[in-house]
Amino acid sequence: MKNRKPRRKLRIIITWLLWVLLVQFILINISAALYADKLTHLHAATADTWDKPTSQNIFAKTWRLFSGPTFYRQTLSQSPAFAYSPVVLKTHDDISINAWYSRADTLPKGTVILFHGLMGHKGLVMDEAVAFRNLGYNVMMVDVRDHGNSGGNTTTIGYRESEEVSLAYNYVQQAGEKNIFLWGASMGAVEIIKAVSDYGVHPSGIIVEMPFLSLQSHLEGRARILGFPQQPFAFLTTFWIGIERGFNGFGFKITSYAKNIECPVLEQYGEKDELVLKKETDAIYQAIASRNKKLVIYEGAMHESFLKRDPARWKKEVESFLQQFQRPTF
Repeated sequence: MKNRKPRRKLRIIITWLLWVLLVQFILINISAALYADKLTHLHAATADTWDKPTSQNIFAKTWRLFSGPTFYRQTLSQSPAFAYSPVVLKTHDDISINAWYSRADTLPKGTVILFHGLMGHKGLVMDEAVAFRNLGYNVMMVDVRDHGNSGGNTTTIGYRESEEVSLAYNYVQQAGEKNIFLWGASMGAVEIIKAVSDYGVHPSGIIVEMPFLSLQSHLEGRARILGFPQQPFAFLTTFWIGIERGFNGFGFKITSYAKNIECPVLEQYGEKDELVLKKETDAIYQAIASRNKKLVIYEGAMHESFLKRDPARWKKEVESFLQQFQRPTF
């Protein structure tokens, strides 16, 4: 009888512990699912979005922490200072993709198509577009789905957005252009690598800045910057993004696409980037199949525009790359 009571107490304790763990597991998954939905569904900002006071109520603060922040898509109303033509492309599921196309002021050497990062828009790559025009290239600046002035209400953080790269490339190619280069930063770089691998896009070369290694590594980077544990957050959020957006989140690995890249590649990285680690950059670079590839590291740079950080070096590296791999037009 004496032995039965301690055993019974032990069973009760174990049962309660299992229930607590089960409840925690469910709550963590609910939190990850909510964060996944918010991260991949950018909301339209209203006039009072940024001025709306945030409740300091303990329950409201706890709910914000549990459900994650709301992410907003940035729209733009300003236009480029240079002449351009608006272009609208259509995805296979009829999403309108907004773009700007501008011809160089001199006899063009080719065309560079530019792709922005997550939660950005084509206006944020204006400086790069100006730089490419000054080098004698036509430029096309694209808003991918659920960004800027394009249609769509969900983003897959580069997975399906690779279709926009293919659409823009085909548009320029059908206009008769033979020298087509692709430039992209962060998510834009990932879209380019995936498009060249999966859509049969054959550019003269690609310039990719700060591509992340995988969806899970990107989420680890976000957790790292916010200062909370990377796991199980990244694993669970990757799982739920895949479930909610209909693709294998764990299979979204950039190295699997990089191994199919045979065109010339200029990969660029910021030494102090906290969102994308050096080991991710090295892994992608090593996976690139092309023999014509170069990795450039910007000292002191973070996850930012390298043109703005070090304009002299950026222009030197980019111009050298463009000149080296420009195809003859005759």
